[in-house]
This record gives sequence, structure tokens and C-alpha cells, in this order.
Amino acid sequence: MGLVLLSGCATGQVSPGVTLLAGINHYQGEMEVFGLRSERWPERQRMGDFLKLTFAAALGRSAEFNRLVDLDQRKREFMIAVRDSPLPAERVKEMQGEFSKMNEEMSGLKAAVKRQIAAIPVTGEEPKRRIEAIATIGLLTMAIDGFSSPSNPSGAAAVTKVGPYAVTEMGDRASVQTPEGQTYRCSTFVVEDEGVGVNCEPPGGK
Repeated sequence: MGLVLLSGCATGQVSPGVTLLAGINHYQGEMEVFGLRSERWPERQRMGDFLKLTFAAALGRSAEFNRLVDLDQRKREFMIAVRDSPLPAERVKEMQGEFSKMNEEMSGLKAAVKRQIAAIPVTGEEPKRRIEAIATIGLLTMAIDGFSSPSNPSGAAAVTKVGPYAVTEMGDRASVQTPEGQTYRCSTFVVEDEGVGVNCEPPGGK
């Protein structure tokens, strides 16, 4: 599971990228709850369509991301069919082969989507805003890496590099380490009826 949103309402500048991050994490969380329940097919479809719209609003329409969501939905239907239907062994074997092909295609799609995320501009900003943009890129990158994958029950921190910066996600918080060794502590916040933002405080909270 990705970065947990702070509860309650706040004021501040919302970020399309962080709003997308919240959407991906919400989708993943809901899929863990009812993703393999056959009767919840309509909800899964609606959530997938909404997630595609959220991505388009944040970063522009992405055929690769849309296909990634479609494959996640199809994988879940496959798993339900194998679990609930008395399929012949030969058909189960065929479906397992198709499942492997879907996972392979998803790996390529994730790489393409991460390149789109990496294009989020970070230059020409004041230092704090630049760090927040770097945090957004890093957290989105890790969210795509974990998309349609089992969650990490150990709660171990995940780390990715954004250029010379290291972004760490630790469940309910995140941090960005600069090339100079400074560490910014980051948290997300919800602005009611607007979206989600991120706040990264410099060392010492100044």
C-alpha cells in the first residue's frame, strides 16, 4: 500500500500528481478488499474507469496506463474464473500461460508510464516546491511499480531515485534526501472538494 493520506481537511496547494497518487492507492486498497469477488464486477469496472480519468486529468491521456488498468481488471477476472469455475486442467494451464503473458506486458507498460511520470517538470521552482515535485515523481513511480502486485505486509520502506535525489516511502510518511545529504520530511493532505497535496518540510522544519 502506498502513502497514507492524513485524515481531515486542510488548506494548501493541491497537486494533480499527488491527487493521482491518492487515486491509485485508493484503487489498490479497494481491489484488495473486493477485487476477487465475482459479484463486485460493476464496481471494479467503475473504479478502473475513474482511475483512467484521474490519470488523464493529472498527466494527460495515456494509452499505456489505460491498458495497464484493463489488464489488471482482466487478471482479476481470470483469477475468479480459475477459483470458482470447474475448468478442465488443460484450460487452466492455458489461462496460466495467458496470465504470464499479461504480467509480461504489464512490465513493459509500467516502464512506459514511469517515463511519462519522469517528465513531470521540477526545474525553475523554489527549493521547497522542487522537493515536493521530486517527492511526487518518486511516490508515483513506486505506486506504478506496485500496481496490480501483492501489497508489502512487512511495512518495509521503499526507496527510488529521482535523478540524484532519493525518495523513501514509509507507509504513513515519506522523505526526500538531497545530494547534499539533507532530508525533507513529506506528508500528504486533503483539500476538500479540490484534491490532494503534499508538504515537504526542510531539515529543522524551517
